[in-house]
Amino acid sequence: MAVFDWKRKVIACAVVAEELRAKLPAEIECETLEFGLHRTPQALKTALQEAINNSEGYDELVLGYGLCGMAVVGLCSNSSTLIIPRADDCITIFLGSREAFRAQQRNHPGSLFLTKGWLDGGKDDDTPSLQNYTKWVEKYGEERAKRLRQIYLRDFKRLAFIKTGESKLDEYRERAQKRAEYLNLRYDEIPGSTVLVEKIADGLWDDDFVVISPGNPVTFEDFWPLSNQKQ
Repeated sequence: MAVFDWKRKVIACAVVAEELRAKLPAEIECETLEFGLHRTPQALKTALQEAINNSEGYDELVLGYGLCGMAVVGLCSNSSTLIIPRADDCITIFLGSREAFRAQQRNHPGSLFLTKGWLDGGKDDDTPSLQNYTKWVEKYGEERAKRLRQIYLRDFKRLAFIKTGESKLDEYRERAQKRAEYLNLRYDEIPGSTVLVEKIADGLWDDDFVVISPGNPVTFEDFWPLSNQKQ
């Protein structure tokens, strides 16, 4: 009887890992990187390459990220196949496809998105303008800080909470609604999808994934070949 020793490892953002861990087979290791790295693509790129370099002896390394501000472009493994969801960022992963993400952008321009993982993994200052609001209050006073926040968020009209499960939904809904109210944005709830997360867990690499052979760097064209781009 043939014995297969095919080894796979997942390296994921804490937000994606929160959704993924319950679905991964026990033998698949999942390394979680710090949530805040997404704020600085270059820092995320450095952390991802370091995690890849330290992951020896695996046939496949699956990244629980999308392009994420071009952070994955240029990544390379000399010994493992790299597999990455064909996604702009983790919002695409939680919506289930790039088409679903683009539909949201097209039908509801000016949207901020939240998930349970973002609320758990982030801090109250993670939404645009909140991260600087306290400093603005200290430096300029509350009234000017409010005006600066309004300018910072002038292109946003709604906050959309992506429902990725029913567990403790009321608790997360309340937190998301409070954030929308604080930012003076319309609050919506939209259904998420576990399609991409389940494909990662099951190792099903179809057209929704970029597959990079060992020794080759990730390129932007690997994600969106010019001949196949759909606007």
